[in-house]
This record gives sequence, structure tokens and C-alpha cells, in this order.
Amino acid sequence: MNVKIETSWKNLLADEFEKPYFKALTDFVKKEYKHYHCLPKGKDIFNALEYTPFDNVKVVIMGQDPYPTPGHAHGLCFSVQEQVKPFPPSLINIFKEIQTDVGQDFPDNGSLVRWAKQGVLLLNTVLTVRAGQPRSHQGKGWEIFTNEIIRKISEQKENVVFMLWGGDAKKKKKLIDTDKHFILESGHPSPLSANRGYWFGNKHFSKANNFLQSKGIKPINW
Repeated sequence: MNVKIETSWKNLLADEFEKPYFKALTDFVKKEYKHYHCLPKGKDIFNALEYTPFDNVKVVIMGQDPYPTPGHAHGLCFSVQEQVKPFPPSLINIFKEIQTDVGQDFPDNGSLVRWAKQGVLLLNTVLTVRAGQPRSHQGKGWEIFTNEIIRKISEQKENVVFMLWGGDAKKKKKLIDTDKHFILESGHPSPLSANRGYWFGNKHFSKANNFLQSKGIKPINW
């Protein structure tokens, strides 16, 4: 696994890359990509860090693992590649909430690179998956690595908005200094959760921008 990520993250996480768990994780990922169809493409595994340098992080959105449908995942949680139509159900529900919350129309494509470039870290808890097999790469070390990313942000930055959607993401709250940062929690945008009343109306997008503006930070154009 070629750890090709943006310089500030590489410096910040240098110690992690030398730890036994990460070396074991690298071996596992290499074997999986050799013998199975895995997602995203190898060059895209660390795109969340590549598109959003540490110094630029304003908002953190946590996902679980990449979309298992070939052609969808490209290293940013909830995001799909530009040509993907129709959008995945969770992404549709995200755009519906943005529409009712801040009055913004559905975008032409489902790529969230535009968010990442504004400082939204779109981080999955697990960064790889076998095609067609959700959660197939859980428990192999990715969780340790991404937990460390959350800790670094919590310890070394201030006034970051953490959007924790669903049970898996909410478990990350214990890693975050709530005195320094703003945490928004709700159900997951997947239909299973959203259709039971746990997603729509959370107003996370306007709340995040109101907080950022209160701290003198440029809001996100969702």
C-alpha cells in the first residue's frame, strides 16, 4: 500500500506508519487488492487526507467504509465519482436535508470534492472494502489509524465542527475535546434511519456554518 498523502498529514502521522499495526494493515490491504476486487482504487485510498490538508480542516464528517459498488467509491465518505447516477440513497438524503436546511438545490453530480477543498474532511472509519461486501475490511487496523486522525485534530486544532451521523460515528465522540470543538449528532442519512425520523430536520449544515461564522471562520458552501 503506497501511503501517498498530503505533506502536513504525512508529517503528523509519521509515527503511525511505523507502528506494527499499520505494517500488518499494509500487508493485509496489499493481499486483498491482489486477490480480490477492492475499493476504492489504490491511488484513491487516502483521498480524504489528500484533498483536505490538516491546516485546512474546518469540519469533519465520519462515514463507516467505502461504497462497495464498483465505480462509486473514490476515497471520500458519502461521495461518489462525478459520472455516477443515480446517487446512492444516503447521498440523496444528505442533499435533501441541505435543500430544506439552507435552500440549496441538488447538485449536478454526487462528488463532494468541492466540500473537501473547502475544509470538510470526509473520513471513513475504514478506508477500504471488498466490492460487494460491506464492512469486509473492519477490524484490520483502519479504525486505529482513523481514530488517531480524530485525536490529532482534537488535540491540535480548535473550533472544528464534528458531524457524527449514526451509531458508529457517535462512538468517536470520546476522542474529541468537547470544550474546544462543536459536535453535531444525528441518525445516519441511510433510508433505514432517515425514514424512521432520525435524520431529516437535523439542520446540521446551517448549524455548522453558524458556528464557523461565530468564530470568524469562512462558512462552507454546501
